[in-house]
Amino acid sequence: METTRKHRVPEMEGLQARWYAKNRGTAAQLAQYRKQAAEVTSGLPEGAEILEVAPGPGFFAVELAKRGFRVTGLDISHTMVEIARETGAGLEIDFRQGDITHAPFAAESFDFVVCQAAFKNFRQPVAALDEMHRVLRPGGFAVIHDLNHEATSADIGREVESMNVGAVSGFTVRQTLGWLRRRAFTPAQFEELAAQSAFGACSVSQSGIGLEVRLTR
Repeated sequence: METTRKHRVPEMEGLQARWYAKNRGTAAQLAQYRKQAAEVTSGLPEGAEILEVAPGPGFFAVELAKRGFRVTGLDISHTMVEIARETGAGLEIDFRQGDITHAPFAAESFDFVVCQAAFKNFRQPVAALDEMHRVLRPGGFAVIHDLNHEATSADIGREVESMNVGAVSGFTVRQTLGWLRRRAFTPAQFEELAAQSAFGACSVSQSGIGLEVRLTR
C-alpha cells in the first residue's frame, strides 16, 4: 500500500463546514458522542491530556472536557476551528488549526490521542500515525474511529436512520457516506498501515459501518 495517497479530499470550509456541523449536532449524535467519550476514556485518570485530531465542530471534544480531561483539538480546516471554538465556549479546550502530519506539539505531550471519522481523508496516513506516536507519552494510546470500507449500503442506511436528520438531509448524508466509504480503509489495510508506522501494530474491531482502531505507544 502506498504511504502517500494520490488524491486528497478538500478541507471543509465555509458553508460546507457549517452544513456538516449542523448535521452532526443532532440530539441523537450528541448522545452518541457522550457514550463514546465514556467508552474510549475508560481508565484514564482525571486531568489526563487528550489530543483530538480533526475534531471538526468540536462536539466530541466538549464531551471529553466535561469528563474532566484537558483537551486540545487540531484541525486543518479554518472554519471548523472557528465552529469548534463556538461549540466549546466556556470550556478550557485549546482548538488549533494545523496538519497532523506536522503536529505543532512537543514529543510526549499527551496521554491519549483520538481521531473520529477523518483518518480516511489523510493524504499521508503513515506519517499521521507516526506523529500520533511521537506526541504520545510512553504507555499512552490512540483510538481511531472511522468508516469501514467493507460496510454495505444497508449498513449505511441503518446508520443514517439512527441520526434522525430528516428525509432530505438523510438522503444527502447517505450519498456522502457512500462516497466516503470508497476512500475508507478495511481492517486489514489499517493493520498494514500500523505495521509501517512507529506503532508497529494495532487492534481493530468492527461495529455497524465503523471501525475502532487501537494503537499503544
